[in-house]
Amino acid sequence: MKFDYANPYTTTRLPVFARNVVSTSHPLAAQAGLRMLLKGGNAVDAAVAAAAAITLTEPVSNGLGSDAFCILWDGKELHGLNASGRAPAAWTPDYFKRKYGTDARTPPKRGFDAVTVPGAVGSWVALSERFGKLPFADLLEPAIEIAERGYLLPPVVQQKWAAATPELQGLPGFAQSFLPWGRAPQVGELFQFKAAARGLRAIAETRGAAFYGGEIAQAIEKFSAAHGGSLLAKDFAAYQPEWVRPIGKDYRGYTLHEIPPNGQGIAALIALGILDQFDVAGLPVDGVDSQHLQIEAMKLAFADVYRYVAEPSSMEVTAEQMLDGAYLASRARLIDMKKAQDFGAGNPVKGGTIYLTAADENGMMVSFIQSNYMGFGSGCVEPGFGISLQNRGHAFSLDAGGLNPANLVAPGKRPFHTIIPAFLTKDGQPVMSYGVMGANMQPQGHMQTLVRMLDYGQNPQTACDAPRWRYNAGLEINVEQQMDPATVQGLVQRGHQVEVINDSYQDFGAGQFIWRAGDPKVEGYVAASDARRDGQAVGF
Repeated sequence: MKFDYANPYTTTRLPVFARNVVSTSHPLAAQAGLRMLLKGGNAVDAAVAAAAAITLTEPVSNGLGSDAFCILWDGKELHGLNASGRAPAAWTPDYFKRKYGTDARTPPKRGFDAVTVPGAVGSWVALSERFGKLPFADLLEPAIEIAERGYLLPPVVQQKWAAATPELQGLPGFAQSFLPWGRAPQVGELFQFKAAARGLRAIAETRGAAFYGGEIAQAIEKFSAAHGGSLLAKDFAAYQPEWVRPIGKDYRGYTLHEIPPNGQGIAALIALGILDQFDVAGLPVDGVDSQHLQIEAMKLAFADVYRYVAEPSSMEVTAEQMLDGAYLASRARLIDMKKAQDFGAGNPVKGGTIYLTAADENGMMVSFIQSNYMGFGSGCVEPGFGISLQNRGHAFSLDAGGLNPANLVAPGKRPFHTIIPAFLTKDGQPVMSYGVMGANMQPQGHMQTLVRMLDYGQNPQTACDAPRWRYNAGLEINVEQQMDPATVQGLVQRGHQVEVINDSYQDFGAGQFIWRAGDPKVEGYVAASDARRDGQAVGF
């Protein structure tokens, strides 16, 4: 691929060219990963160190109580890791109906009844044990230093921190952990999280055992019981991340790989399979025809994903059926190039997140994502060890007759999940590790940026900087303020209900990209980091 390095979009970033590189949404996390590479570690060591550090520097989006997923190229083949959490043993539809009434359709958004067993720490241990070079404790050193010494709050994170405070300030442990002066820290103020330093040390010293069944799990059980939750130390002890085979779809001579369900990554594959039926490159890159076509393809993908995707053992269709070429061609024929539509699901049977990536000169590439789901997750923070807990349980259904009965809550079950890392190959060889974080924006971002690179030849930073749209529901979409007004007007004329939004943090996602330019020892990588957050790509 020969990229065009001219950039027509407003940006504060340039691509980074290096043989060893880390790209994250916070500079201190990127530097933590770079420290491991300079120490002789590999891309997995760098990714784990960056992941641990960013639990502190971007706590709005993730924490020690997060979930995670990973796709990595080990130098020979591709591997997937599903470290999403499972429901506590006590969780059944009746458990929630008794507590929240028979009209409840999902578990609550906040509080302990939104928390499944966190998987992120388990992902760090699993990745380190199988692929890392450095001692596990070394990987957490930068995070422990940040927690102890503190760091100065950057602008984008501070904005979301302050916005979340009114809703969360009364939840267990939140104010004690994240409102050190009775309010959110301001830009440039020092934030320290010494409880998290204690938690990180216990995790480092025991290679995660303290978290899964040890003193941290016991502390969370006690904290949960005190605040009406049902999490038990034995729920933690029963948890293991799952190594999985990534699923993929060919597009323009390349293959995009995603983690299989229970995640939503398959939405990006479905959308690309639909777009593959059209000459996208023949349409102006920022024109209304190209944007309308991509929006409609994404809507078709979400219609099926929201209907069918859940824990694989509960699904009534398979990923293979949802990605069948003939089926996707039939879905593509539903698109009207002159009219926006509200699509229903087809019948395949007939046919607040952070993302980071790292690569090293020996060819290892890591695509990694971890998240507390909504901003600060459940809002519950175990105070002794600084464990900020996700709220992934909110994604379960309590309605056996609802849109997606396969996603009905059950003990030990994993909910439908939004966080997804991506990986691109060509002829079985690695090309790019990348991701675009931000709830249901993630598969939309995967598709939009990849189309720009593969159909239009835009380099990763340009594709990242380009204006994005976001599909919500029905005919509703959001578009970024910098999108061409003529394109916005054209979308309105085709029936899209468009709202122009100037909020890049969540509405339009934030991406990190590492493209392999050739032999890593000679040609290295081209890396990009999204200006929509505070991060950077660094390398040597």
